[in-house]
Amino acid sequence: MRATLMYGAGDVRIENVPDPVVKHPTDALVRITASCICGSDLHPYGSMKPEDGPARMGHEFIGIVEDTGSEVTTVKRGDLVVAPFAISDNTCAFCREGLHTSCAHPQAGFWDGEAEEGGQAEAVRVPLADGTLVKLPVAADSALVPSLLTLSDVFGTGYHAAVAGGVDERTRVTVIGDGAVGLLAVLSAKRLGAEQIILMGRHRTRTDLGRAFGATDVVSARGEEGIEAVRELTGGHGTHVVLEAVGHMPAYEQALGVVRPGGVISRVGVPQYEEAPIGFGSLFRHNIRLAGGPAPVRAYIEELMPDILDGTIEPGKVFDATTDLDGVPAGYQDMADRKSLKVLVKP
Repeated sequence: MRATLMYGAGDVRIENVPDPVVKHPTDALVRITASCICGSDLHPYGSMKPEDGPARMGHEFIGIVEDTGSEVTTVKRGDLVVAPFAISDNTCAFCREGLHTSCAHPQAGFWDGEAEEGGQAEAVRVPLADGTLVKLPVAADSALVPSLLTLSDVFGTGYHAAVAGGVDERTRVTVIGDGAVGLLAVLSAKRLGAEQIILMGRHRTRTDLGRAFGATDVVSARGEEGIEAVRELTGGHGTHVVLEAVGHMPAYEQALGVVRPGGVISRVGVPQYEEAPIGFGSLFRHNIRLAGGPAPVRAYIEELMPDILDGTIEPGKVFDATTDLDGVPAGYQDMADRKSLKVLVKP
């Protein structure tokens, strides 16, 4: 079959690889019908060293079950399924607490840790299929597929940011980042009833979509100018919650600048740093809390799916380009160049 491999920064190739096979009785084989390129894929695309490649790519996909191991009971051949970006058994103590990204099963983990598997491909072996895969009540050619695909990562991640930050109808929210996760964090904050949602982003087509998703204000400035603009919109105080969907230090520093005393910074952008201001002069002095982390999207799928199925929300609007596997390398470059917001891949 054909699959996407990254050989180093800027070097993405489509190659023939061995077909996946059932290795464990809890596995399922899935023929991929829709996948996509993630904003987090752009981190290695910008920095991967050649000695760390090649790496199979892709952790968001929908597909049709082609075969299952002998112990799989919740899905069967022919089912259309969506896979979260984390593999989990959905039964361990952490999964039962809604923290599927910390699943204790030895086969659990992230797709990026599965050396021979990836979602930007024609097929994939899914470990712990009963816990990981969720059956979809639509056909593979449904117009809802793009929105349902966001349940595998970006919508669940934006929603996790809002939930971890404690967003409700009494909170003012700032969202930092106008990528797909940031825009769906806006949608999530709106869904949870936030009274004011300030989107910090500089790309007009993206911030216009953010307004459609529920942003009440847009701040295009960055740094001190951006911080001042947010504070002017909030009576000088800042917002109760900041949803940081970028992962770079300037975004964290911006979050510090716009969060209200007693507020929460909820980070879901994969941090590209290990050290950050957290002491008396930053978080501690004003009782500011730090939340977020890898989103346990499996915990949110059943909650969020009905609103997609009945048309209440359309998170799939974040996809502004579609390609086949041959177009994936160009899709990476277009996303890196900000020519595309998020690329849908139909193998």
